[in-house]
Amino acid sequence: MKPKFLATGIGSMPFIDVEHAVDVSISKLAEAPFWPQLPKLGLNEQMEIQYSEGMPCIVIDREKNRMFFDTSGDYSEDFAAFYEIYMAAMDPDDGDGDCSALAVSPEFSKGIYAMEKRLETLGKKLPFVKVQTTGPCSFALTIVDENKRAIYYNEEFRDVVIKALTMKSRWQIQKFQPFAEKVICFIDEPILSAFGSSTYISVKRDDVVAHLTEVIETIHADNALAGIHCCGNTEWSILMDAGVDMVNFDAFEYGETIAIYPEHVKTHLERGGTLAWGVVPTSKAIADQTVESMTAHLEKMMDNLASKGIDKQLIAEQAVITPSCGTGSMEPADAEKVFEMAHLLSQAMKEKYGF
Repeated sequence: MKPKFLATGIGSMPFIDVEHAVDVSISKLAEAPFWPQLPKLGLNEQMEIQYSEGMPCIVIDREKNRMFFDTSGDYSEDFAAFYEIYMAAMDPDDGDGDCSALAVSPEFSKGIYAMEKRLETLGKKLPFVKVQTTGPCSFALTIVDENKRAIYYNEEFRDVVIKALTMKSRWQIQKFQPFAEKVICFIDEPILSAFGSSTYISVKRDDVVAHLTEVIETIHADNALAGIHCCGNTEWSILMDAGVDMVNFDAFEYGETIAIYPEHVKTHLERGGTLAWGVVPTSKAIADQTVESMTAHLEKMMDNLASKGIDKQLIAEQAVITPSCGTGSMEPADAEKVFEMAHLLSQAMKEKYGF
């Protein structure tokens, strides 16, 4: 895959009109639109809650606007039922690959179904369609049990979370494959920006790589591309060690950090991996941006990486353009500008490099 400055987006949008959100995605990111997550529509569309259906022992407390796992009772039957569903779909020998038992329903995502309907009416295959799932580390370190302890530290429940998210990824990929030459599935892992901090000192690097690898291998099982999005600084080599195809990072604030791992990046690019440069800011800074300013910034970041012994042409051919993060918490007008800028920057860079 040589994306050559293809533009796509991160999941969330600040709109409450789902058709408008789909319009923006398809019109501005025509080669790789994504289905919009719409957190302003309510609790069900929040980042982790949206993917919680079908997980055993989940409690959504609507009065307190929160979700947790109740691990206090006997959950053996619930777990047995879950693993039966999982094995029916995912067993390497006998699984049928049908992950619809862990589908995200219309009550938890307006965007998936609105995008599916719109793509049906287009009547043609797009080069790419992007889908997304909250990553296993971000989900399990954010959602707690009844004692407010992160469910990540309960190995039994952590395994269920990972396996449920793999099924949700596959279900989305299968849903959108009829509309794309290739589906891209992003694993959204914002919490990895805190990896190595005192808060998560007991989270082991090898475990993180293993958890991500499990989701990535599932995405590959359906012949889709796996991306990982992290909107802060992290140890970028973790993502590449997990075998991801597309590393998505905030290149507006942290663009130079990718060059700290030149050997990993070089190997990643040479095996066909891509860097998704989140160069369009999703902060107040968007107001001051022009195509020229963002082109100059992206060139500077690419030059910085090239100075570490990586061929600049390879960097350019294997580059994707994205916003630095989701736009869900932005003002709608600012979000509109983010997607317009991603579109214009993609065009400008393609033109500059003759792609």
